[in-house]
Amino acid sequence: MYRPMIDLTDAAVIEQSLGDPEAFGAIFDRHVRSVHAYLARRSNTQAAEGLLGEVFRVAFETRERFQPEHLSCLPWLYGIAANVLRQDFRTGRRQGRIADRLREVRPGPSPAAGTPEDQLAGRELVDRAVAAAARLPEADRETLLLFVWEELSYEEIATALGVPIGTVRSRLHRARTRVREQLTDHHPNDGNSPSTRRTT
Repeated sequence: MYRPMIDLTDAAVIEQSLGDPEAFGAIFDRHVRSVHAYLARRSNTQAAEGLLGEVFRVAFETRERFQPEHLSCLPWLYGIAANVLRQDFRTGRRQGRIADRLREVRPGPSPAAGTPEDQLAGRELVDRAVAAAARLPEADRETLLLFVWEELSYEEIATALGVPIGTVRSRLHRARTRVREQLTDHHPNDGNSPSTRRTT
């Protein structure tokens, strides 16, 4: 019995696309914006446009490897995108330094952020956190950004990066610790070092 694509999970659409390749277009339609935003945050908008097609090309060609127990394929797409970005970086096509890209997407001051002095202090703190994150090893940084920017769970990050969940936990712990230590080095006695801990 035919079921409209809108009624199917990602896993079901991918399974259907194995016999009907055109069905994979529904995966593109569902997730193109999220994948594009992911790419743009790590490179730039122009580069993201060029890399987007490569991500979905690889996804299409390797769709038989998708594990159907994961109903959503977005973490899997993020994993492919991360690999495409790494390859692009290594071949020298990606423009801009990582720290510059992180600063561009940093949150702006909240309307209720307090006095101008408070807002300035907040921006300085964000700048230090950005610089600390940019200095992390690539694997730790990517894990941290998937957690903070993409708001993936530990399980989804493990799927995206193809690593055990224990590895995700250890990378996040290491990344948080290094960022916190570098922030504390600037203000060792103020007691205001931010924590990146979040409940999943």
